[in-house]
Amino acid sequence: MTDRFLPGVPGAKVETLLNAAPGSELKSGKFDSPRSSAALAANVFGYFLNRAGELPALPGCPDVRWPAEAVTLEKEVRLPWRGGKHPFLDAVVMTPTTLIGIESKRFEPFDRNRVKKLSDAYWRKVWGSRMKGYEKVRDQLQESKGSPYLLDTAQLFKHAFALRTAVQNDGAYPGLTPILFYIYAEPTRWPDSGQPINPDNLARHQEEIAAFAKAVANDEVKFVSCSYRQLLEEWVGQGTAAISRHAAQALVRFAP
Repeated sequence: MTDRFLPGVPGAKVETLLNAAPGSELKSGKFDSPRSSAALAANVFGYFLNRAGELPALPGCPDVRWPAEAVTLEKEVRLPWRGGKHPFLDAVVMTPTTLIGIESKRFEPFDRNRVKKLSDAYWRKVWGSRMKGYEKVRDQLQESKGSPYLLDTAQLFKHAFALRTAVQNDGAYPGLTPILFYIYAEPTRWPDSGQPINPDNLARHQEEIAAFAKAVANDEVKFVSCSYRQLLEEWVGQGTAAISRHAAQALVRFAP
């Protein structure tokens, strides 16, 4: 065991899952960087890999029937075609009623990367009649011709399409209700330089989350957003003694 993981997190199992996924988080050293989003997600949600039933209900998901039946990390959720790349979610939670795909961000939104060219495959007529909001987001991204966003909306609509595919009759999780759960940190300084993060960008990120949520509010894949601080502070106050301790340690270690 290394100091990569908080107490109670099954480090060997987390490392196996990370090594099986693309991105080379461990071999490249990215996981051990003070900027690592993967380390934050793996520690917060990896605690529940062997105790899924102890995962507290996630904020914004009141219609989900708990407890969770399974929690995993770096999970591929496939799109409705064979070739090409398929999305990997930072974590996936399965309950008796719901498939929750978790996308985690830490410092990434504030690097302001431009939107990359979108594959023509995302315009196939395979998304059903209740994904119009996500399709509109897709179309607006294409029309923006690479304008920078803080919120990675391209990644989010791809994840939503994959979650929708997974719960169809021929998918991996047929009959479940899909939720895309976006969880994010709100850091105030860059960890390497100590320079402050522009507070206007923190506000803009929130505005983009709200606009995205409004655009997809009536779609088949429900979109939920939550900050890490909100989640962990809820666990500190409402969890069992063990989960409260885990959440408090995550707040100290990662200062999200």
